[in-house]
Amino acid sequence: MPWVIVVALFVPQKEMVTMYDVIIIGAGVVGCAAAHSLSRYNLNVAVLEKGADVATGTSRANSGIVHAGYDPRPGTLMAELNVQGNAMYPDLCRKLDIPFRQLGSLVVATAGKEEQLKKLLARGRANGVTGLSIIGRDAVLDCEPKINTQVEAALYAPSAGIVSPWELTLALAETAAVNGVEFRFNTKVTGILTHEDSVQGVETQHGKLWTRVVINAAGVYADILTQLAGAERYDILPRKGEYLLLDKDLDGYVQHVVFPVPTALGKGTLVLPTVEGNILAGPTAVDVEEREDVATTEAGLAQVKEGAARLFPDLPWNKVITSFAGLRAVPADGDFVLRSSARVRGWIDAGGIQSPGLTAAPAIGEKLTQLVAGQLDMPPKAHLLPRPEVLRIREMSLADREKWIAENPSYGQIVCRCEGVSQGEIVDAIQRPIPATTLDGIKQRTRAGGGRCQGGFCQPRMLTIMARELGISPMEITKFGPGSELVTDYLSKGGGR
Repeated sequence: MPWVIVVALFVPQKEMVTMYDVIIIGAGVVGCAAAHSLSRYNLNVAVLEKGADVATGTSRANSGIVHAGYDPRPGTLMAELNVQGNAMYPDLCRKLDIPFRQLGSLVVATAGKEEQLKKLLARGRANGVTGLSIIGRDAVLDCEPKINTQVEAALYAPSAGIVSPWELTLALAETAAVNGVEFRFNTKVTGILTHEDSVQGVETQHGKLWTRVVINAAGVYADILTQLAGAERYDILPRKGEYLLLDKDLDGYVQHVVFPVPTALGKGTLVLPTVEGNILAGPTAVDVEEREDVATTEAGLAQVKEGAARLFPDLPWNKVITSFAGLRAVPADGDFVLRSSARVRGWIDAGGIQSPGLTAAPAIGEKLTQLVAGQLDMPPKAHLLPRPEVLRIREMSLADREKWIAENPSYGQIVCRCEGVSQGEIVDAIQRPIPATTLDGIKQRTRAGGGRCQGGFCQPRMLTIMARELGISPMEITKFGPGSELVTDYLSKGGGR
């Protein structure tokens, strides 16, 4: 069996008397990056997440791009932390054992828009981005043979890359968990407890939790929690982006992250490969009022196709396997909000983390740790545990597969044929430091159900395995948490009623 460390994450849901040094609100990539960084110190840290798993909000549904750093306005936190975060990715992903491809990006311009590339080039150099250059039409067509032949030039950024935002968030969380950070899921923060202008704790639907410091990494809800705390106000504007995902058999069709010239609303509809080998097209950029509005629309997906076709006119839309939408937490003043409150001691904001927030996340985690150090003594730990090994049977050589299957035959029992995921890997996902307890959790940890059929064939078998391993009825299993149950009844009276 692979090395598995199981951490007790699900504590009794009653009021606790434990005093935490730090409570982090939100288990997205920023909250988990902060947890990962703080786990190096002798601190009692807890992460509270209203969803059933890590990365259930903005961190789950985005482009997965590690941006080079030419887009943010010079002098902003976005610009500074984008470049710092980008530089951290190669070594961080190696240590976390997650895929990262530094394949470079292209901002392509058609006739009349070449001057905008020069502005981006100057901005990137002002931000400290290295390796930037403007390349001509022939070079662009050589880099991307299937791109629109009307292209005239492109800004090339070799330091850009791609990562799985969900895998990154999970890996940060798992490493934090094995080093002592406590994670509490399905735990919504409903109030902030203060006394004499200092943080005392938080109120949740399960009771009160006491702490010296709160890091507010609550995504599109961060501004609301800041108001509850009585700290300096800022506003977040939710912005929805819709995407289309194309089949893995198009791997190689697009070889870089390809952008159009950006607009005031964002970087535009782009086309890129994913680390899994799919092609991703999107997003749209529509400001919305509802902070849970992640529904796709006919008009939005049509806009994705129209924008992507300007870059790659012959993209085969019959290869689309799924669509999805996500929300960006757009700060009203345009920059990240990373600060210790001057009004409420112990309150630290990490709000307005829109793109390039994923890129900046490792650097944001370090900055948040520095802010905590300004309020608490933080002796470093003498020894840290690495993230437990992740077994990916489909990526192994035949000899290695045979070795693992001989030790545990369940690694030879393929459940998801599209992605080549075995029963053993699904069981491992349920037993890891941050256990998979939902169908989406299995999908995102193992890729089971993430292929061409989108779970059409393997989902019933996955439900059976989960029910057995979790010791619950299939009727209790959800797609992504309470309210998303998949089985509502049995066809026969003998089905376990």
